[in-house]
Amino acid sequence: MRKLTKNLTLVAALLASTSAVRAADVEVLHWWTSGGEAAALNVLKEDLAGQGIGWNDMPVAGGGGESAMTVLRARVTAGDPPTAVQMLGFDIQDWAEEGALADLNLVAAEEGWDAVVPPALQAFSKHDGKWIAAPVNIHSSNWVWANKAVLEELGIAQPTTWDEFVAAMQKVKDSGKTALAHGGQAWQEATVFDGVVLSVGGVDLYRKAFVELDPEALGSDEIAAVFERMETLRGFVDDNFSGRDWNLASAMVINGEAAFQIMGDWAKGEFLNAGKVPGDDFLCFRVPGSQGSLSILSDQFAMFGVTDEDAKAAQAEMARSIMSPAFQSAFNVVKGSVPARTDVPDEAFDACGKQGMQELAEGAANDTLVGSIAHGHANRASVKNAIYDVVTAHFNGEYDAQTAAEELVTAVELAQ
Repeated sequence: MRKLTKNLTLVAALLASTSAVRAADVEVLHWWTSGGEAAALNVLKEDLAGQGIGWNDMPVAGGGGESAMTVLRARVTAGDPPTAVQMLGFDIQDWAEEGALADLNLVAAEEGWDAVVPPALQAFSKHDGKWIAAPVNIHSSNWVWANKAVLEELGIAQPTTWDEFVAAMQKVKDSGKTALAHGGQAWQEATVFDGVVLSVGGVDLYRKAFVELDPEALGSDEIAAVFERMETLRGFVDDNFSGRDWNLASAMVINGEAAFQIMGDWAKGEFLNAGKVPGDDFLCFRVPGSQGSLSILSDQFAMFGVTDEDAKAAQAEMARSIMSPAFQSAFNVVKGSVPARTDVPDEAFDACGKQGMQELAEGAANDTLVGSIAHGHANRASVKNAIYDVVTAHFNGEYDAQTAAEELVTAVELAQ
């Protein structure tokens, strides 16, 4: 009851904070609240300010966006939707099917979005042939971030195989440091799971089990092996991981308290915000065994239907700004992600950014890009949440690996 009261209080406070928004402003609901994320978001705020468009900020903390979606539902139910909302994957399609999103086709045609946005993103940005969201980036989730000084101190080379990774983490643990920085939240465990699935069975297993939801694949020995690897990782996490926010886990690596973190490339924004340099201070590489495959997601801003003409014009200008090549470069350099359009040069990006852009291009050419399980790009929310439940229950010791695979089959079947 205390938790329910707290949530209702949060919603009420956010509803109250949105009065007196000027017609020419954009009111933006998002969950970018960490230091690196806020720095990236400021690029967009400043871009719009230069056009005379005000920004009414509506941040809702929570790295996976679940809290933001709860607040959004309350706003829409109250008949007072924000003008723009950060969204991921199938959530965009769900809102489009409710008829809640604005039509961005006019600005999309003027700016030529169809020619520069990869089809894999257009699948989420468009509904019934209409553009209903503007993608700001492409993230991939199967990254490892490592403190270079810690590895050098312990004589550890960058691991390229799963066995090398496990041996490296054991060496760190033996030294008394935390081997794997992690925050015990369901979406974080699922993010780790993205990379581990790819490390075991590549895109074939990933697609068969988590995109096609084939029951035989979901309950297979390979999925049991995935859970066994998750158990191995659990053995390298510190005792205080439960409930820790992802950016605090990143800080453990940045500060040399931990050696590794498995997290999407938004983590790089935290390293950059702390003044760290890739290659000098930290390393970025794929979860060993998953090289050549990427689990991807895209932050997009969906525009909700409004009647005020000034508000509509502000929405169009926000969408136009988001999709401009200059903004795509400036924003993603800071955010840690790569541009959502294919014609942005990589000159301004650091070593990790260049690597990400090259791997994305190769993945697109080789058909080795898959939508993130953890971040709503493989399946709709009901299935995603069912997978969350099994993955996090297993990570916390409720199931062994074989039982987890069996529970996964049942959970996904019931969620469909």
